[in-house]
Order: sequence, then structure tokens, then C-alpha cells
Amino acid sequence: MSSIAEILSESLFFAVAISLVCYGIGCIINKKVKFPLANPLLISVILIILVLNLMDIKYEAYFEGAQFISYLLTPATVCLAVPLYEKLQLLKDNIVAVLAGILSGIITSAILVWGVCVIFTLDESIFATMLPKSITTAIGMAASEEMGGVVNITVAMIAITGITGNVVADLVLRLFKIKNPVAKGIAIGTSSHVMGTSKALEMGDTEGAMSGLAVAVAGLITVIIIPFLVGIY
Repeated sequence: MSSIAEILSESLFFAVAISLVCYGIGCIINKKVKFPLANPLLISVILIILVLNLMDIKYEAYFEGAQFISYLLTPATVCLAVPLYEKLQLLKDNIVAVLAGILSGIITSAILVWGVCVIFTLDESIFATMLPKSITTAIGMAASEEMGGVVNITVAMIAITGITGNVVADLVLRLFKIKNPVAKGIAIGTSSHVMGTSKALEMGDTEGAMSGLAVAVAGLITVIIIPFLVGIY
């Protein structure tokens, strides 16, 4: 098994195949089981971890091949501009509420991170590591590295935040009786970036468009304020 695993791990496209197959299985399970935790992203992560452990494939070898999928993240994010353009008039009609919602989400996230760091007496580098948890990976990694954070932990936190948002979005919206599609999209995009936006797109075009907008605006604003927040921590 180890020799087979070594041969397969040396193939760059094997990691891509693992990722796609595991996500495909997650999608099938999600359609069969109508339960929030039966989320394709969450299931695929668990399956990939199991495959890597069972086949004794090192994460570094897997990542070397799987990064080809990561390259698609930026163009995929840009594609979110399409539904936003189609809902441009709706954005203009709700611009004040949209910006207020995004700013509220950013401020709330920063306060929560600050509170956790203060309570557990964490140093400045961990504060910088945790701040970008709710923005998209490409922007979050650059922001964390620039401010002296631990990039690998930042990536993990961004992934956990996104998957959590994707899984619990429906439940939270129902719990707080949020029915306005603009409010839904802004809340999901601001709190759980691109992974959450995939859930917003399932809800509707308006939710997806507003969520995509929130991802971009929240990312830009967070990058601008991170140096200031780290400086006063």
C-alpha cells in the first residue's frame, strides 16, 4: 500500500482527483440526506483526511497537487460579479443598508477576535492571525503574512469559518427569521466569505449577488483596517 501511495502521491493530478471525487460524494450524500451537517464541503474535508491517513500520503504531497484547484479560487470569485451586475439596480436601491450591514459584520468579527485574544492573553501575532478569518483565502493569507501572523493557521481558520457558515446559514436565518434576500446575502458573505456564498447562491440569485458583493467589500475594508487594529492591540 505504501509503495502504491507513494506512486500516486507523486502524480499532481491525483490530489485533484481525490478532491473532486470526495466533493462529488459529499454532493450525493447531501441530496440523499436533508440535514445541515450533511454539507458537501464538510463531508469532502472529512473524506480527504481519511484517504490521506489510510494511504499514508503526506499533506505536503497532497497540497502540491491540490493547489491547482486553489488557482481557480480567484477567477471563481470574480465570476460572482455577474449576478451582482444583474442585480445592480437592487444594489443602488439598498446601498446604505448594504454598506451598514457589511460594516456591522466586520466590526462584530473584529470585536470577537479581540475579546478572545484578551481573555486568553494571546500575543499580537495570534491577533493578526485571527483577524482575517472571515475574508476570502487569497486576501486573508496576504493580510496575515503582512502583519506577522501565522499564515497556515489563518488558512485553517478561514476554512473553518467558511464551512461553518455554509453549514449553519439556513439554521441561523430561520432562527432569527431573516427573510429579506438582500439581508441574507450580506450576512452570509460578510461572515463566511466565498464558501458561504456558495450556499447563498443556492438560496437565490439576489442572495448570491449580495453575498458576492459582501465578500469583496469586506475583504478590502478588512485589509485596510487590519494594520490599525494590530497597531493598537
